[in-house]
Amino acid sequence: MNDLSLQILRTDISGMPLEWIDYREAARLYCLGLVAYQCGRALLRLRGGINATTRRRSSLEINSIVATLGNQQTLNKVRADYTPPLCNRTLFQRDGHLCLYCGGRFDSVQLSRDHVRPLSQGGTDQWNNAVAACIRCNNFKAGRTPEAAGMELLAVPFTPTHAEYIFLQGRHILADQMEFLRAHFPRTSRLLQRLGAH
Repeated sequence: MNDLSLQILRTDISGMPLEWIDYREAARLYCLGLVAYQCGRALLRLRGGINATTRRRSSLEINSIVATLGNQQTLNKVRADYTPPLCNRTLFQRDGHLCLYCGGRFDSVQLSRDHVRPLSQGGTDQWNNAVAACIRCNNFKAGRTPEAAGMELLAVPFTPTHAEYIFLQGRHILADQMEFLRAHFPRTSRLLQRLGAH
């Protein structure tokens, strides 16, 4: 993996994680003067042209974490009632790519979203009712509850906080980015407990 494929963690000015961006978006933010400060390690240095007057070449150093100005959406994402959008990729990440019925570890293509209380029985398509299940277990459970199917749920599903959701969206998270994100997890975070076990 080269430095150009690494993700940069963008935060608001208070340090609240917002999203993952690539180096092009980070460079755009720097050039627009929207980067308030940076932290983490330097990932790469972009070099530009030579100034005709000063004869100096421009360059821009991009760090792994950049704090930006002017985002008011953050307050909405840290409210107690904020719920991140549910998608299979982040659901499977939340559950550690384990089937929460048989306990086997699977690739994403071998997993499916199971509704603990089936939709046909009034269940909802929300974090607290969804778990990763291998296709075999999901087919066996079918439209039944785990109890009715004689299956045991290995962990209780939960809704991630915004910072946990940002972590779940990440790919190839660097150590300094992980340390930064972990500091924003609640002390009772189930993800923090799982990560602490590794």
